[in-house]
Amino acid sequence: MRAMVLDRPRSPLRAADLEIPSPAPGQALLRVLACGVCRTDLHVADGELAESKLPLVLGHQVVAEVVKGERLRPGSRVGLPWLGWTCGECRFCCSGRENLCPRARFTGYHRDGGFAEYTLGDERFCFPMPDAYTDLEAAPLLCAGLIGYRSLVAAGDAARLGLYGFGAAAHIAVQVARHQGREVYAFVRPGDEAARSFAVKMGANWAGDSDKAAPAELEAAIIFAPAGELVPRALRAVGPGGVVVCGGIHMSDIPSFPYELLWGERVVRSVANLTRRDAEEFLALAPRVPVRTEVTPYPLEAASRALEDLRRGRIRGAAALVASAS
Repeated sequence: MRAMVLDRPRSPLRAADLEIPSPAPGQALLRVLACGVCRTDLHVADGELAESKLPLVLGHQVVAEVVKGERLRPGSRVGLPWLGWTCGECRFCCSGRENLCPRARFTGYHRDGGFAEYTLGDERFCFPMPDAYTDLEAAPLLCAGLIGYRSLVAAGDAARLGLYGFGAAAHIAVQVARHQGREVYAFVRPGDEAARSFAVKMGANWAGDSDKAAPAELEAAIIFAPAGELVPRALRAVGPGGVVVCGGIHMSDIPSFPYELLWGERVVRSVANLTRRDAEEFLALAPRVPVRTEVTPYPLEAASRALEDLRRGRIRGAAALVASAS
């Protein structure tokens, strides 16, 4: 099979011809139909998440056809997300918090992912994909959508919500938030008129530069951009009792800020990974909104270019690789 392989951090992905993997008990062999390109892939490729296996096949927004499995029906379409395996025995797994399992294994990080024609998935962590979406449209739902959904839940019932950074996750989250009846204020990189217009198109009530004050006091804010300096800005924007949710897996250092920004029972919290319940709830909700994804397709061999375009902010909405397996 064709695959794009990361041999070492901060190096271009290598095109390789690998053996099609054989599933172990409890696993399914999956033929990749599309695989989303996520900022987490970029963090792994850049060595900012340093515990990955090497060499590694990236990719954790995998839309695939089941080729062989014990529980899953061959020919069915499933999604394989970031959370690829948990122990099921620790205090986190036993309390509905499997996203914090210390032994968890993640797709495209500890296990080879979807930047290939075939991959393996634990059958417990493969989810039926909604029929309303093409393979390409469905791919971003599996991380951008799931993390955005978990972040919205963490933000509580805030009626006025700020979104900092308007990429793949925010362009989905804004649609869900508007469906829930919230006002949404989108904050983009200063001077990025394309991102500002895109945010308004996707449903934001207002969009403007992230270094400017919000036009109204927010009740909660979600930070999707991996920029620690946005945390104090978001704290200034939320009122007493407000919540600032950090939705990324990696963020630059948060600068010091005066205690008065936190006082008034404001809360800063992170969102880590996802649970199977998140996936079940969101994948049922998405067609009802209905969530629409904007996706730029890339051929499998252009994976390095897709990552660089993501790094440079050249992608509107989301990106995905398309592999045509024989």
